[in-house]
Amino acid sequence: MLLQIPNMLTAAQVAALRVRLETADAPWVDGRATAGHTGAPVKFNQQIDERAAMARELGDVVLAALERNPLFISAALPQRVYPPLFNRYGVGMSFGAHVDGSVRLLPGSGQKIRTDLSATLFLNAPEDYDNGELQIEDTCGLQRIRLAAGDMVLYPASSLHRVTEVTRGTRMACFFWIQSMVRDDGRRTLLFDLDRAIQRLLATGADQTACVGLTGVYHNLLRQWAEP
Repeated sequence: MLLQIPNMLTAAQVAALRVRLETADAPWVDGRATAGHTGAPVKFNQQIDERAAMARELGDVVLAALERNPLFISAALPQRVYPPLFNRYGVGMSFGAHVDGSVRLLPGSGQKIRTDLSATLFLNAPEDYDNGELQIEDTCGLQRIRLAAGDMVLYPASSLHRVTEVTRGTRMACFFWIQSMVRDDGRRTLLFDLDRAIQRLLATGADQTACVGLTGVYHNLLRQWAEP
C-alpha cells in the first residue's frame, strides 16, 4: 500500500522546523552516514547528524504529530518508529535506486527495528526546487511523488525507490521507518480498508448493529495477525 497523508504537519510547524534546519550551525553531515551496503554508492545528499540534539528535538515534533494522526495510525498500525531523520538535496544531489535495509539498530538502545514501512515527510513546497522526485515502484507501476510541505507519503520499505537529481533549489524532507504490528503488507491493507469503511459507515449513520459487527471483525483479524 502506498498512501499520501496530507497535513501531517501544520504550516507553522513546517516553518519552525525549517528555521532550525537552515541555521548556520545546523549539524549537516554526509547522508551516507546511515546508508546500507548497497545504498551508500548511490546516495548523494546531506542529513542532520542523528546523534545531534537538534535531530532528537525536531524528531519529537514529528513523532507527536504521528501520534495524533488517525490516518497514519490506521494505515501503519505502528509498533515502533525509528527516530525521524532530516535530509536535504541541493543542486546535483540524488539518491539512486535502492531498497531500504530490512532491519535497523535503534540509536543508543541496542535494540533492532524491522522496517516494514518507509515514510517521507516533505518540508518545502515543490515550487522551491526542480526535479527531486521520490519515485517508488509498486504493484501499479512507477509512482512519482512531489508533495506539498507538511504532507507525507507512506509506502512498503521493500519497494524499489529513488530520488531524482535536483536541478534547482533545495529539497528538504524528514524520513523514517516503521515496524508495524502487522508485518504483511497485504493484511495491513485489508485492515486499513476495513477500518476506513467502518468509519465512513459510522459517519453516515448506518445501522449500528452492523457497524459493531464489522468492528468486531476488524479487531478479531488484528488480534489474529498482530505480533507482540
